[in-house]
Amino acid sequence: MTPRRVALVSGAARGQGLAIVRRLRADGLAVAACDIQADLLREAVAASADEEILALALDVTSESQWAEAVAATVERFGGLNALVNNAGILHRSPLEDETSDGFERLWRVNCLGAFHGMRAALPQLRAATDPVIVNTCSTGALRPFPNHTAYGSSKWALRGLTQIAAAELAPHRIRVNAVLPGAVSTPMLADDVQSRLAASMPARRLADPAEIADAVAFLVSGRATFITGAEITVDGGQSLFG
Repeated sequence: MTPRRVALVSGAARGQGLAIVRRLRADGLAVAACDIQADLLREAVAASADEEILALALDVTSESQWAEAVAATVERFGGLNALVNNAGILHRSPLEDETSDGFERLWRVNCLGAFHGMRAALPQLRAATDPVIVNTCSTGALRPFPNHTAYGSSKWALRGLTQIAAAELAPHRIRVNAVLPGAVSTPMLADDVQSRLAASMPARRLADPAEIADAVAFLVSGRATFITGAEITVDGGQSLFG
């Protein structure tokens, strides 16, 4: 019998992260769902009534909490095959109004968090069958969006970190890829912002979180075993039109 595969997903309490958890479970993976919003996460996992989902509180900026999350995952499920660094935060501010605290906060969550996750998971991934890391970047790492000083630069950095990790870990047969969503219909975007963005999209709508989850699931799956260093843009053609 093929051993069960195990994934850890950060930013999993709602929206895109929760959709990724559900999609990976549909593919038969056991999943450690992690989020700093512990109460919201526990409610979502309890509602699933699925014993193959483990809810873990995780502040991705904390190196020690990452170590605890990986250890708890391995204790519960016996190993770790896939890491999905999905946690991220967003605020908009022009360069002249951005603060040092605001800038650093986004970098700590959006880029440093993934760095901590990869380092914490690495010993387990080295021992795993078909180990893979998927980082959630953004189309904000493909082109400059005004008034996104902190967010955009943090996602550009995450994109670069993904590429470097892919090159460095390839000899260890650990695949590292990125998904670059455009605008997604999640609580991260206020309703008025979603309406404005949808009107500017070629498809006249935002992505459903499940559509991002499908791309992540493909990269995690056995259908992508020869893919590393890749970037899948899921934006309904938004990037084509600038």
